[in-house]
Amino acid sequence: MDRFKPTQNNTKGFTLVELAVVVAVIALLLGSLLVPLTTQVEQRKASQTQKQLEEIREALLGYAIVNGRLPRPALSENDGRERDVACADARDCTGFLPWVALSLPKSDAWGKMIRYSVVPQYANSTFDFNTGGTLKTVQTRLADGSLANLATNLAAVVISHGPKNWGRTEDGSDVADSSDTNLDEDTNHAKFYCATATECTDFISRSQATAPGAPGGEFDDLVAWVPQTIVLSRMVAAGKLP
Repeated sequence: MDRFKPTQNNTKGFTLVELAVVVAVIALLLGSLLVPLTTQVEQRKASQTQKQLEEIREALLGYAIVNGRLPRPALSENDGRERDVACADARDCTGFLPWVALSLPKSDAWGKMIRYSVVPQYANSTFDFNTGGTLKTVQTRLADGSLANLATNLAAVVISHGPKNWGRTEDGSDVADSSDTNLDEDTNHAKFYCATATECTDFISRSQATAPGAPGGEFDDLVAWVPQTIVLSRMVAAGKLP
C-alpha cells in the first residue's frame, strides 16, 4: 500500500530576501533603460526646436521680402500679431515672436514661448543699404571662460530658453531659474527686460552644458539670428533692392 501514499512536496517558495534581490535587479534594469530613453526624448526635443528656429529665420526673411522690413515683436504673450506701433528703441523691439504674423507656432518643443529681438530701424519701416541702428551681436564662451564674438551685424535674434531655467510657458507661467551658476542663461534672459536700450544688444550662444563648473555655467538655450548681410542679399535677389 505504500506505493499509493501521496508523495511529499519538498518545493520551497522564495524567501523575502530572495524576492528583495529580484526586485532590486529589476529596478536596476528598468533604470538603465529609462535614463537613455529620457535622454533620447530631450535630444529629439532639442532637434525639433533647432529646426523650428531655422524655420523662423526663413519666415523672417520671407516677411522682409514681402513687406520691406522685419516684423516687430508680438503684441503680448496672448496676442501673436505684431505690435502696431513703431518701436521707440531696442527695448520696444524685444519681446515674444509674432507667431500670428509669421503663421508659426508660438512655443518650442518644451512649451516655452519663443523670444525675439529685432533692431528697430529694420522693423519700423522699409530698410535699405543705408539703414542705420545698433546691430546685434551673438557671443560665445572660449575654453578659458572669456567671451568672443560668434556673429556680428545682426538684424534680429531668436531664442528658445530650452528645457530648464527661465522662459514663459504657453499658459503664461514664468519658469523659475533653479541655478545660481548659469551666468550665460541669465544674460540671455536679462536681454528681454532691458533697463536701457544699449543692454538689449549682445546675446550668448554656446554648447549645451549641465555642469555648474562649465565656463558660463549650465546652458541649454538655443539661439538663431538673422545677419544684416543675409537679409539685404535676399532682398536684392527678390528684386526688392537695387
